[in-house]
Amino acid sequence: MSGEVTLGIPEMPAPDYPADVRARLESDAREVIARYPGSRSALLPLLHLVQSEEGYVTRTGIRFCAEMLDLTTAEVTAVATFYTMYRRKPSGDYQVGVCTNTLCAVMGGDAIFDELKQHLGVGNDETTADGKVTLEHIECNAACDFAPVVMVNWEFFDNQTPESAKALVDDLIAGREVRPTRGAPLCGYKQTARILAGFPDEREGAVEASGGAGPASLAGLKLHRGEAASARVVPQRAESDVTEEDGE
Repeated sequence: MSGEVTLGIPEMPAPDYPADVRARLESDAREVIARYPGSRSALLPLLHLVQSEEGYVTRTGIRFCAEMLDLTTAEVTAVATFYTMYRRKPSGDYQVGVCTNTLCAVMGGDAIFDELKQHLGVGNDETTADGKVTLEHIECNAACDFAPVVMVNWEFFDNQTPESAKALVDDLIAGREVRPTRGAPLCGYKQTARILAGFPDEREGAVEASGGAGPASLAGLKLHRGEAASARVVPQRAESDVTEEDGE
């Protein structure tokens, strides 16, 4: 069932991995597939697996996934192009994502993103000439109480400013050690992809690291448990304070 699917346009077949790489990936892929009752359910982690090999999902990676799961390359491509975590072109060692969703944006995310584009000389989803950093704007990562948030290879850098974000990317490019605000230590994008494929996270302290929610996120839970004072309620304006512009 697997194979190249075209619309009547001849297409060169995707090259295969070198024999040793192919053997290693097949072993890893079989381990992943064995976790699922149906093989095609393993497609998402397998795409992360092939991404860990070259840093993005190549035509070779798509063909490999199709062959391992008995899918067509069209079916694999449809999934790979739907999810933004799968890169479709060469990208940087560090994926720097600036949250520009509502809260982060109004707290300064838009300003950070604009500053980084100018500072790095790249646009959205573009990579610096040295291949170190790919910049992109991202959607909410459920860290609104730490807004504005920047993520590097999906690790959190909280409460950022344009100045701190520029210092962050400068450190990444210079090869200086960078520590996320919380969570596991930072690693390269290929290693991140392998972890996302479901293989053990071998970073020192990764298991113990906590990326837990902050006080603002936990306030509602504490209220529910009776552990905190009742929420502050904004007093309702008196009828005499309502203007014609407010309406009746």
